[in-house]
Amino acid sequence: MANPQTEKGYTKVANEILEHISKTDLNGTQLRMVLVIWRYTYGFRRKAHEMSLAFLSEAIDTRKSHVDRELNALIDRKIISVIGVGPRRGRILKFNKNYEEWHERPTDVVHQSSSTNISTSSSTTCSTTSSHNCGTKKENIKEKNKKNTRHQKMYDEESSYFKMATYFFDKVSEVANEAGVQHLLKKVNKHKWADDFRKLVEIDGVNNKKQILALMEWVTQDPFWRTNILSAKKFREKFGELAIKMNSSNKAKQPVQQQRKDTRDKDIAFQRFVAAGGDPNDFDWGK
Repeated sequence: MANPQTEKGYTKVANEILEHISKTDLNGTQLRMVLVIWRYTYGFRRKAHEMSLAFLSEAIDTRKSHVDRELNALIDRKIISVIGVGPRRGRILKFNKNYEEWHERPTDVVHQSSSTNISTSSSTTCSTTSSHNCGTKKENIKEKNKKNTRHQKMYDEESSYFKMATYFFDKVSEVANEAGVQHLLKKVNKHKWADDFRKLVEIDGVNNKKQILALMEWVTQDPFWRTNILSAKKFREKFGELAIKMNSSNKAKQPVQQQRKDTRDKDIAFQRFVAAGGDPNDFDWGK
């Protein structure tokens, strides 16, 4: 039988926060994530903590893709804040206790249950009205749902995020053409790519754009990754792993560069020794 006791640990949350979170329109996944974030911040008497998508996914027992989507929603609504990236490349998350800054749920979010109710009510209405009116109502509902579910953020072509998307698209296109898989890029939407780069910077906390540019260059040249990273979304998902791989690769090249430099210096020393009248056979190559 379970027998939890506060002596074994507890999470201290202000009543005022509990009262406001209970009135906030959150879905089940979002509320569970808030509870987990409280557990690993307030529960350890700290304000923030590094939590990866994998960690949150295991903590609330759901898919990482689901966690990613709902966590971004909490961040967009200012309920959860990202204050940086931790040593394990996970985001450092913090609960924003200033509930006056919280945003309401976006009005363009369509729930499956509500769409089902619309369909049910429309079919019931259709049974008592003319087929012409029924068809018109169905078309209006479909058009409304289409507008709501396909809402997309548009970027100015002069914005830094759109320029990043365009630059990476050009680099990836070169790789795709060489590999004969250019058909994979036919349906690319650069505005979606730009939004992925915005999320990388603003949500994931990767503020060093020189690092992002260097990783774009490296990933499109690396023999393995160049054909495995063909989208901005994949680039963002793998950013931490790719950055580590790039740094390891650069460090591995340093001894080779040093060795070449030493050999060149020896040649120069030999030439100076001979020019000064020394016997080539007496030159000490071991120094």
